[in-house]
Amino acid sequence: MLDKILRADENFDILRRDMIIAGRKTRIYSIDGLVKDSVVSKIMTFFYSLKSEDIFPEDSNKNSSSDNIHETTAEDFAAKCVPCIEVNVEYDVDTLIQNILSGIAAIIVDGIDGAVMMDTRSYPQRETSEPDDDKVLRGSKDGFVETIVSNIALIRRRIRDVNFTTKAFFVSNKSKSDVVVCYMEDKVDKKLLNSIIEKIKGIKVDSLAMNQQSLIEAIYPKKWWNPFPKIKYTERPDSAAANCIKGNIIILVDNSPSALVLPTSIFDITEEADDYYFPPITGSYLRIARIFIVILSLFITPLWLLAQQNPALVPEALKFVVTTENYNIPILAQLIILEIAIDGLRLAALNTPQSLSGTLGIIGAIALSEFTIDVGWFSTEAILYMAFVTLASFSQPSYELGYCIKFMRIMLLVLTAVFNILGFIAGLVIIVILLLTNRTISGKSYLYPIIPFNGKAFLNKVLRVR
Repeated sequence: MLDKILRADENFDILRRDMIIAGRKTRIYSIDGLVKDSVVSKIMTFFYSLKSEDIFPEDSNKNSSSDNIHETTAEDFAAKCVPCIEVNVEYDVDTLIQNILSGIAAIIVDGIDGAVMMDTRSYPQRETSEPDDDKVLRGSKDGFVETIVSNIALIRRRIRDVNFTTKAFFVSNKSKSDVVVCYMEDKVDKKLLNSIIEKIKGIKVDSLAMNQQSLIEAIYPKKWWNPFPKIKYTERPDSAAANCIKGNIIILVDNSPSALVLPTSIFDITEEADDYYFPPITGSYLRIARIFIVILSLFITPLWLLAQQNPALVPEALKFVVTTENYNIPILAQLIILEIAIDGLRLAALNTPQSLSGTLGIIGAIALSEFTIDVGWFSTEAILYMAFVTLASFSQPSYELGYCIKFMRIMLLVLTAVFNILGFIAGLVIIVILLLTNRTISGKSYLYPIIPFNGKAFLNKVLRVR
């Protein structure tokens, strides 16, 4: 039956090892590449040393009329014969198949109702190293990998508390992806936790092809028209552990080297680990500087465009921002083209072989340099301000927030170009409405602790206090 369900004859990586254990026919099912061969070999050596009378007394006393002979069960076999740490007995066929395909070895013994499962998995994975996105000047240099068990161990290493809880789920119909919800039992919002767990259990999709993004869109399908990110991603186990201790919920998805942090406000997204690896004064400066740069990157090009359209309203001290150059392309078009061109360079950098990355940088520098100014495509100020915007987008770790700022900036540019001052004001109103109407996964205000206002909490979000 198992051969037919697993299609073992068609799949070369499904291993079937037939052997005799204490006189009983036995088969071990496992997946090639997901099982520790050395561990299973040692267990098999132990199996060959077993004697029938010690394990299956009913076989040695077939002719006995005694009714006190206990028939060996799967639980008895697991307790007496399987020298492995993680062992359990499974009777449900669907769960058995799911476990085998997850890499757990299954032992089927003739005459025993049930399968003995040995967790001897060994997932292929890369070495733990500092993540490319969440780098820090100080602090630990380890990061999450694509193996969920290793990721949980990295968090567990930092939280040695009995309240730290990890609940595992199988999600999707085809891939049966592993999803683990981590939280502190004594600090978590139980209502939010139960809601998330019920949503995870109720997911009806074929597979989580894009890992975490697929999961989030399945458990929170509404209001994705609002570009402000509702989820914080982190590739750092120290950051995940710190958020978990604060009472947040951490969600890990197998095959994904990052963790989801719930719930998340706009202030949580602008935080990063370096804020806490430096003294309070330095950490506060880094945090305030990051928030200021993010705000400046949103408004610098729309304000410059507004100054170009209304030079009479520009104060005398700021007259230098009004360009006197002759340009062939309208300023709005210049800024939009540069926004798209910079994204094009980012995409090209991702798909360029490492040996050619230096060449790409040179080509990009030539394309967006004085040559474009000399031929009349762009003005000097447009290049300067877009260069600042590009650098500012890397001052905070969230790609989602970076692209959100980009979308808001483009909206402000278009409205300002079309409706002048009224358009700029309308853009500001739209941004405020999007922030006010956005909610965290828990349904609370996205702007907390500003709305509702909490002075102490606001101070902790803006400044790095002890």
